[in-house]
Amino acid sequence: MSTPSMPPTAADSFGAHLRHWRQHRRLSQLDLAHEAQVSTRHLSYVETGRAEPSREMVLRLAERLEVPLRERNTLLVAAGYAPMYRQRSLDDPAMAPARQAVQRVLEGHEPFPALAVDRHWNLVAHNALVPLLMAGAAPALLQPPINVLRLSLHPEGVAPRIANLAQWRAHLLERLQQQIAATGDAALVALHDELAAYPSPQVSHDTPANNSELAGVAVPFQFVMPQGVLSFISTTTIFGTPVDVTLQELAVESFFPADAQTAAALAAMSQGKEAEKKPA
Repeated sequence: MSTPSMPPTAADSFGAHLRHWRQHRRLSQLDLAHEAQVSTRHLSYVETGRAEPSREMVLRLAERLEVPLRERNTLLVAAGYAPMYRQRSLDDPAMAPARQAVQRVLEGHEPFPALAVDRHWNLVAHNALVPLLMAGAAPALLQPPINVLRLSLHPEGVAPRIANLAQWRAHLLERLQQQIAATGDAALVALHDELAAYPSPQVSHDTPANNSELAGVAVPFQFVMPQGVLSFISTTTIFGTPVDVTLQELAVESFFPADAQTAAALAAMSQGKEAEKKPA
């Protein structure tokens, strides 16, 4: 994968940041001026520093360029304005309602696995089924922060238990490329390069990956368990109208059974975990 141009630093001018995002979105000055309903001449002056943008102009340009909230704050600061979007840790007391909402979503998805990740795919929260899928991975990969993509594709992670590893690996790398295209995040570029360098071991199990009932509809996640090869489809949930950087970057990955065998196996596994919690 080709590495994108390095983004400007916090010390760079607003014009440098604007030019970076315009080029990242593959827009000419004429294209962006039309999108933002400003003159090309004025936009050129803003990029070169000959004109200073208003706060409203900064936000308008950021919206047209689909700049993530974290980077919108950077644009505002570079233009001489205060950041607009809060950035708080999920541990912040003010974020308690958001944490509770995420946990309700995760627990409400049981007996199927679901987890929440941050912008770099680090595990933030999970429900009771997820540890069953992580079992057997090297202890070093399970030390916080747990990166779920690294855990999934690392040879000492859960990769040897993924029946359709080549297919799932290609799917994850493509998703990561799309995220990089949207954000330009250098940390994601480094993660992509690391994952792409992992070997793709030949894994052979009883259920061929191309026998999925969902072939041609969705990429299945086929995982080897003592109960057999379980097949899942996944969905991603994000907050629809976030005004906090952390919430915009949070995603919930929910896995659904792709067949009746998987649904029955997960129900049995969930009942087993509940039985373990009850006092003898």
